[in-house]
Amino acid sequence: MKKNLIFIFLAVIILAGAGIWHADNKGNKNFSPSPSLSPSLVAQVAYICNGDKTIDAAFYKGESKPVEPGEPPIPSGSVKIVLSDGRSFSFPQTLSADGARYANSDESFVFWSKGNGALVLENNVEKSYIGCIILAKDPGGLPRVYLDGTVGFSIRYPADYSIDTSYKYQALGPGKDISGVKFTIPSNLATGTNLSSFDTGVSVEIIPAVQDCNAGLFLDENINVQTVTDNGNNYSFASTTQGAAGNRYEEKVWAIPGTNPCIAARYFIHSTNIGNYPEGTVSEFNRDALINQFEKIRHSLTTL
Repeated sequence: MKKNLIFIFLAVIILAGAGIWHADNKGNKNFSPSPSLSPSLVAQVAYICNGDKTIDAAFYKGESKPVEPGEPPIPSGSVKIVLSDGRSFSFPQTLSADGARYANSDESFVFWSKGNGALVLENNVEKSYIGCIILAKDPGGLPRVYLDGTVGFSIRYPADYSIDTSYKYQALGPGKDISGVKFTIPSNLATGTNLSSFDTGVSVEIIPAVQDCNAGLFLDENINVQTVTDNGNNYSFASTTQGAAGNRYEEKVWAIPGTNPCIAARYFIHSTNIGNYPEGTVSEFNRDALINQFEKIRHSLTTL
């Protein structure tokens, strides 16, 4: 009988305590459960590397960790990467003076994100994934990607454009050639119009060992150079239009300040005087549509 009374007494105490806890927390508007300790996704990025290899990376932010005054911060982020060879890894973030560095416990594999580029070290060597740069998303109609892992840029272009990886801009005269890569429009884009498909296109050009990267370096002297902001990026811009023997040559150059070597995108549009053709045989090319496609190509240009 005494045992039963003791059990009943304990039960009353437990229930009463539970009721008090519930009442206190119901009335406390600031009460909330403990925050989740799981990392939060910061960004998902695709990289393209030499040899058409790719890396898909998901970056996560972890809970901040307190440190004593004067001590370096303790990295709490992490990354999950999927390599095009089928391997996948999850690494914690490590201390780094530049960029975001991630590694396994014995540092035999390091993934290092720096600006628009990524460095992959396997046993301290760039072994399989070299020259990696962020892959720009396809805005529509630009399925192909060109990467120059040595200079440090990637760009998208239409499938029907031809590509010249040995291209040189030679209009500045002897000894002033500018090397690069050019994407030339297909012949069917100019058929029946006064547009020339022989040399109309977009090129990415490089001038080495330049302190001040500006558009004036890519055109004749005394050209008007402007600083413009387009699609969220700053450019040094210049343009020129020349004509000779019924031909019209329009050029627009968008140089990227701060790049070394100096990198610029050039639009080259070659058209002919439509008045030189019998009436009704040739139509004026759609300049707006052409420029719109060139803009998509240039906007995809990604540099380190």
